[in-house]
Amino acid sequence: MDATKLVERYIETWNETDAQARGAAVAATWAEDAQYVDPLADVTGRDQIAALIGAVQEQAPGHVFRLLEDRVDAHHNVVRFAWELVPASGGESLAIGFDVAVTDDDGRIGSVLGFLDKAP
Repeated sequence: MDATKLVERYIETWNETDAQARGAAVAATWAEDAQYVDPLADVTGRDQIAALIGAVQEQAPGHVFRLLEDRVDAHHNVVRFAWELVPASGGESLAIGFDVAVTDDDGRIGSVLGFLDKAP
């Protein structure tokens, strides 16, 4: 597993604004029955994950996710990384978080547990 590439695809999925392209990105990156859980959301399945991403984009228009510190830490099938949600034009972060992803045997994300260090 190339953990850094997986996390980059994960972040790109959160930044995809086209619903159809986002659905394809989720299908390529997430397992069919994947689960995403953070303090504000608990969804299961690719459709719900894609819908959650779209809802977050609606709540924070003009913002993008980016990896913090370019540091991805991984062992076995577990990856952890920090991210921030910032204005696309630059500026102070709206949200900062730390995610732990577990991959399945195919290298797709099976679950993500998200923690928010800073929330709007």
